[in-house]
Amino acid sequence: MSLLTRIFTWWNGQTIGTWLFTRRSGQFVGEDGEGNRFYQTAGGVRRWVIFNGVTEATRVAPDWHGWLHHTYDAPPTQTPIPHKSWEKPHLPNLTGTDAAHRPAGSMRAATPATRADYDAWAPEG
Repeated sequence: MSLLTRIFTWWNGQTIGTWLFTRRSGQFVGEDGEGNRFYQTAGGVRRWVIFNGVTEATRVAPDWHGWLHHTYDAPPTQTPIPHKSWEKPHLPNLTGTDAAHRPAGSMRAATPATRADYDAWAPEG
């Protein structure tokens, strides 16, 4: 990545400032299934994530989200959170992608529904 991109953009990964702070003060805590890396300062006062790829907050799994926001003291690598049998696996926000939810009748659905209960207005003339 170019130096200017590393200095000024945060959406493509960590900036130079974050990289320096992580190198100087960060203690590696763990990594999730997507390759995102989690760090904290000594004593766990500050906690942060370095995203693997695009910076998108919904890519952080709920277990790690709870740890980042100090809901849990121990990271999921030390104390895994028990999951219920009915819980679905975590998915990031898929809005704007081909995998986005498109309900029946949506104009963006692969095959838009035909509307027999609707007559489009047409000017008389």
